[in-house]
Amino acid sequence: MDSDLRLAAVWALGELGRSHDFRDRADAGHGLAGFADMREAVGPLLELVLDPRDTFVTRATAEALLRRMDKAGLTIVASALAAADSNHSDWIGTAVVDVFSIFSVDRDNALQLCEEMSQDAADPMAQGAGLLHEILAAINPVLRPA
Repeated sequence: MDSDLRLAAVWALGELGRSHDFRDRADAGHGLAGFADMREAVGPLLELVLDPRDTFVTRATAEALLRRMDKAGLTIVASALAAADSNHSDWIGTAVVDVFSIFSVDRDNALQLCEEMSQDAADPMAQGAGLLHEILAAINPVLRPA
């Protein structure tokens, strides 16, 4: 893995995320989600999930992070939920439902990760993980193991 190239990609996508065009920002969020495990990507991703100009960017970025189905993506979404206003929370919730309403195993794994992340009640991310857990718990997935 070439860390210099990965860092350059994060930097370039971060620049795209500052565009005036909402489509550029949504594309940046989608692309940056692939780098959510890098600390340099966390700040730009949080800004895009909480985009003040267009909730399409919020939804696209949150969905891309959630589709990772891992702790890195869920942590950023939980952190965003902790700071989100009601409008952004609604769009993040829509992304959660879109991603986790098909396979129960995916939803169950996400629930487990949120339980682990919500242990420290003083941490805002943990509070967001609790909110994310509530959204996930309300989902009745379509497909369950036989």
